[in-house]
Amino acid sequence: MTQEFKLSDFNYELPQELIAQDPLLKRSDSRLMVLNRETNSIEHRHFHNVTDYFHEGDCLVINDTKVLPARLIGVKEETGASIEVLLLRRLEDKTWETLVKPGKKAKPGAVISFGDGKLIGKVKSVVEDGNRVIEFTYDGIFEEVLDELGQMPLPPYITHRLQDKDRYQTVYAKHTGSAAAPTAGLHFTNELLTEIEKKNVHIAKITLHVGLGTFRPVKVENIKEHHMHSEYYTIDDEAAGLINETRKNGGKIIAVGTTSTRTLETAADDRGYIKPCSGWTDIFIYPGYKFKAVDRLITNFHLPESTLLMLVSAFYDREQVLYAYEQAVQEKYRFFSFGDAMILL
Repeated sequence: MTQEFKLSDFNYELPQELIAQDPLLKRSDSRLMVLNRETNSIEHRHFHNVTDYFHEGDCLVINDTKVLPARLIGVKEETGASIEVLLLRRLEDKTWETLVKPGKKAKPGAVISFGDGKLIGKVKSVVEDGNRVIEFTYDGIFEEVLDELGQMPLPPYITHRLQDKDRYQTVYAKHTGSAAAPTAGLHFTNELLTEIEKKNVHIAKITLHVGLGTFRPVKVENIKEHHMHSEYYTIDDEAAGLINETRKNGGKIIAVGTTSTRTLETAADDRGYIKPCSGWTDIFIYPGYKFKAVDRLITNFHLPESTLLMLVSAFYDREQVLYAYEQAVQEKYRFFSFGDAMILL
């Protein structure tokens, strides 16, 4: 019988000063905690040592989504009041679902100007969760306008301003569409990826556009009642082929991050084989889940009581994971998006 878990079972104490506010100078200098699930042992390394845990014929699965500079600061044309708009997902060419602060100033019909009129948004409707549907007008290409006017949508626990936008992107980011970075991938450098390929490890690129729901707190004590947000994913022929070849030949599938993990587990059949596909996933992975596709996991240190921590606990063991987090606090690891990493073997 599967053990029932409450939200409070995934809590832990974290000193505020361990929440990383800035990225390190060099991505791969992050620390790496190595959790061995067979021996229940913990090892302390650095991320550039991660290649020690890959072997010829393994497959590293990375999420090549690219973060939109989705945070826009504008003014309400009628009153001049300041309004912040966060782009969540594109509904049509010029229409987006957004999160607006303060929402009460953005009733249907309200017009918001950004960058002295370079971008104009008109509120069309209010939808679920109080989000606003906004239609934009602009000259030129939307992504270029956004690049000029938008800021990176950093998580609320990061209070420092990001000096270099690229540091909230992975080095392999390609397909634009995320409202947050797949942060486990931030530790990789191009040199490290070259080193991995030299070991004859396949690198499969899949795409999942991370939604802001990734930061949405779980508000129900019975975690099974939590409803996950939906996120769009794509797995092409090449990626599916590499993953399936690895599975067939007995290699390990190593997922970079909870986003790659959720995508693979959504698309896998019962034997762990993947069909090329795309669609929306709202898969919620918590202890008791049986993994089909992922053999090893690289991930960051996640917020208390978060769905991400629940996924990691499902991959290993809740008590062992919380013990590892205790050790990380003692060893002064850096936590969350710009923090350190762990690999679960």
